[in-house]
Amino acid sequence: MERHGGNLLSAAQQAGCQVGELLDFSANINPLGFPEWLRPLISSQIEMIYHYPEPGATSLVRAIARANGLPVDKIIAGNGASELLNLLPAVLDCRRAVIPVPSYVDYQQAAELAGLDIVPLPSSEETGFALDLARLDSVLEAGDLVIIGQPNNPTGKVTAPESLLELISSHTDVWFVLDESFIDFCQWVDLSLREKMPKNLVIVQSMTKSWGIPGLRLGYAIAEPQVIEALRPFLSPWTVNSLSQAVGIKAMEDSDFLVQTRTEVARLRQQLMQRLSTIAGLKVFPGEANFLLLKLEKAGLTGESLSQQMLNRGIMIRRCCNFEGLDDSFIRIAVRTEVENERLCQAFEQLFGLPKPDGIVRKKPALMFQGTGSNAGKSILTAALCRILQQDGVSVAPFKAQNMSLNSCVTFAGGEMGRAQVLQAQASRLDPDVRMNPVLLKPSSATGSQVILQGKVYETMDFRDYALRREQIFAEVKNCYDSLSSEHQVMVLEGAGSPAEINLKKRDIVNMNMARYADAKVLLVGDIDRGGVFASFVGSMELLSEWERKLVAGFVINRFRGDATLLDEALVKTTAHSGKPFFGVIPYLTKLGLPEEDSVDYKDGRLETARPAGEVLDIALIDLPHISNFTDFDALRIEDDVHLRKVTTVAELGTPDAIILPGSKNVINDLAYLNETGLAVAIQRLAAFQAIEIVGVCGGYQLLGRRIHDPHGIESTGLDCPGLGLLDLETELAPQKTTTSCLARHLLSGQELRGYEIHHGVSMGNAVTPLVERQDGVVLGHANGQNERIWGTYLHGVFDADGFRRWFLDRLRERRGWQPIKEVRAVYDLEPALDRLADHVRSHIDMDRIYRLLNL
Repeated sequence: MERHGGNLLSAAQQAGCQVGELLDFSANINPLGFPEWLRPLISSQIEMIYHYPEPGATSLVRAIARANGLPVDKIIAGNGASELLNLLPAVLDCRRAVIPVPSYVDYQQAAELAGLDIVPLPSSEETGFALDLARLDSVLEAGDLVIIGQPNNPTGKVTAPESLLELISSHTDVWFVLDESFIDFCQWVDLSLREKMPKNLVIVQSMTKSWGIPGLRLGYAIAEPQVIEALRPFLSPWTVNSLSQAVGIKAMEDSDFLVQTRTEVARLRQQLMQRLSTIAGLKVFPGEANFLLLKLEKAGLTGESLSQQMLNRGIMIRRCCNFEGLDDSFIRIAVRTEVENERLCQAFEQLFGLPKPDGIVRKKPALMFQGTGSNAGKSILTAALCRILQQDGVSVAPFKAQNMSLNSCVTFAGGEMGRAQVLQAQASRLDPDVRMNPVLLKPSSATGSQVILQGKVYETMDFRDYALRREQIFAEVKNCYDSLSSEHQVMVLEGAGSPAEINLKKRDIVNMNMARYADAKVLLVGDIDRGGVFASFVGSMELLSEWERKLVAGFVINRFRGDATLLDEALVKTTAHSGKPFFGVIPYLTKLGLPEEDSVDYKDGRLETARPAGEVLDIALIDLPHISNFTDFDALRIEDDVHLRKVTTVAELGTPDAIILPGSKNVINDLAYLNETGLAVAIQRLAAFQAIEIVGVCGGYQLLGRRIHDPHGIESTGLDCPGLGLLDLETELAPQKTTTSCLARHLLSGQELRGYEIHHGVSMGNAVTPLVERQDGVVLGHANGQNERIWGTYLHGVFDADGFRRWFLDRLRERRGWQPIKEVRAVYDLEPALDRLADHVRSHIDMDRIYRLLNL
């Protein structure tokens, strides 16, 4: 067996797996990992490895002295506490080593190497292995060396400091070494004796455990100056390397991290103790450190057999038979994170033949797409994977905790959710469900948004207020996820923006915090078409915390144009730098035929195309600053006799065949924009042209009217504004929001329509003609009573109906003097597009590896 825990390479070879697949409970390291400042600090100090470290780690010793309020001549730094513990018996003038056992195995080895006689002092299992100070006092002789763990390893027991101080002070002819390597995990106040040290006491402190740096190695000793000077010749001047010195200096300035560590370890330890105590045949010894001593009391079960069975499950535990005073019925386990502790407990329960405990919910397999930035292709890849899994017979559902988009849709139950999640639901062959997108933020100003919670308007608030309510909102998000995931085999989650936005990470409920809650493996997506993708991958990883990095399974490159083999060297170097593999390179898919998640591509002009030659209709879509539901017009793009273009200035407007005013999240501000840019006057002037049709949808419908009233301050401070005056309508914005999925009819053409309403307010008028009527008789749109070329409707998706769209375009053609086409030539059906997308992604992504990630 291994002398110590934490030998990952050896364990991986035994288990036949990769090191990264192991969960190590055999080494007692801070479950919080190392501080967030450590990775950037190491990166900034890399150039220093070209130079020798500072001899004697002088600056580090000064930092330790300042932090402890001690003179520098009483401190020496070493390559971990073990180095100093191994040297002390040889330096101190002693004959015997009295070692309370069980204890750290290297105590005895160090004493033996120094030629000391070993006097073990066993403690009793009946007392929980507490140190018997009276018995220790009775065996001490002049010239003895006593080595005590405070707290003890492997029991985690702490000895009352005042009792220790009394004992040490009464034996001035005995050297005492207190090993405080795990003291930072204890919540005892004034547990250490470093502030009132007798001259015959040496304290050894490890920094590798509490600061999560066993691979760097760092420790120090506190003693009388003559002891420090006696140790110095045994240490190389450069025993502490440059990186360790830099980390140690920074650590001495960060007391908050240790406070957080003690609090979190105490919570996790208590939680783990309670859970393990319910397993019959497993005895738990309470301790004060970041580990627990356990005894196996089930017949036929030994530390050897249990450790092998656990290793077969990818979990390492520490056998304790090489601790004097313990046999192979004892094991030690570290206290790790809540999720990791849960996995350990489940494995124990299986091996001890216990049923699943009540109330313990196993998370469903989950995969999450996050991006190196916005619009990297997360939404489309989520839809693609949903369709791939659905095609393979897997019950799958999409989920995005929080979406910020003005492009929304209404479910059949009347709830509002992001349009992207509606598409993902269709890819999964599910009805849209607001649980798939519990929070939808619809920006209404530079600093505020309307918050849609579980499909209904919650409140309009600024980002600061929203952040203050994060915990409450996140609790509802998690409830939605649990409810939805309970109905499906696999969940495919989508993040938002980038997980590496360090200004937002603490308030995150959609990226890594959601991935951690869902226990989801993360694939980081980068858009190579925008450039800088490899720097984005590496930079994102560098800004992630260690627990976040562990969630990242690998990378996916999206929108690649060209020969993928030319990327081979870059892929290898990026993996070498980050330690993460690539799961696929997805070629650019032209004419995707699917609605975009938000207006990024639209605003960037990436959806713009050159006007084809021939009889092609020119349709101008007015680019409002607060445009919403721009996908209402995606169906027009699939027609080969249409050129749909974005218009932002009067010069770009020209004399098109049709002008469309889209939806708006803030019609008051967008109306001001039209007036300021001159577009309002230009549109009013073109309304007189008999060949031009002007259409308004939702907010655009309101803009066409005579006036817009905002008495409740929904979008302004109570303004009353004149509209474009092209429809004899007046709109009053109301607090209550209308959200309805409905069937309707276009009265002039007789064509059936299907869509949804999302709007504040009601529009009323006299000299207008009803044009769009809902199935229940409610009028959703009007035409100008004198001129049916000018019309508007509250119905989103009005152009999705193939028959109506063809009728609308043929009417424009006839005004041009062109022959109407009359028959439907383009079908706006997303199903073939979703299948095409799934086939495309499946052929360029490693689905076998994804299935392994999902344990399917």
